[in-house]
Amino acid sequence: MKHGKNYMNSLAKIEKGKAYTASDAVKLVKETNTAKFDATVEVSFKLNVDPRHADQQIRGAMVLPNGTGRSQKVLVITQGPKEEEAKNAGADHVGGKEMLEEIKKGWFDFDVIVATPDMMGELGKLGKILGPKGLMPNPKTGTVTMNVGQAIEEIKKGKVEYRVDKEGNINCLIGKCSFSDDALVENYKALYGAIAKARPAAVKGTYIQNIVMSSTMGPGVKVAAEQ
Repeated sequence: MKHGKNYMNSLAKIEKGKAYTASDAVKLVKETNTAKFDATVEVSFKLNVDPRHADQQIRGAMVLPNGTGRSQKVLVITQGPKEEEAKNAGADHVGGKEMLEEIKKGWFDFDVIVATPDMMGELGKLGKILGPKGLMPNPKTGTVTMNVGQAIEEIKKGKVEYRVDKEGNINCLIGKCSFSDDALVENYKALYGAIAKARPAAVKGTYIQNIVMSSTMGPGVKVAAEQ
């Protein structure tokens, strides 16, 4: 893959093979950002896990201490009194089966779905549509719940989901380049702590094998794993 002059100039500022502290990595990611917009800062973790085993399928969600820097549209699939609770909590769209019919027709004006357990039977029928887009609600990430108000509040505050892929990687955003260095570092450390805590008992040897931080269009900066 060919890269432009700006990217190559940015890449030259990063010492090849060096693992930087979180603080230094954040500074470099900002310095090497080439985007003309407020780029997202992302972190990729390479883990020593085998996702083919159920006990090594790491997945979860958390509210970053300083948010994500982006607003998310929340669709709540529920019925009865919970509809009012969802509206009062600031959901962007609320409804039951009629909303699912809209999704079948190709409507996707939302980023996250929160559903009450009684609606999961209907939602499950859309698995082939929602699954590949990563939109299917899941109890592990707090998006299947009776406490829809709290779920919406957390998402609006800056909740992120993380999930290991089939290669053993987790990719997750930690904020925007416009964030202060301290805010990005704090978000990174919170995410790192959650992933470290999720270490499966079956894993032997080094659990977190590699960490790379980058901006949307910038080069990757290797981050040293905390001991």
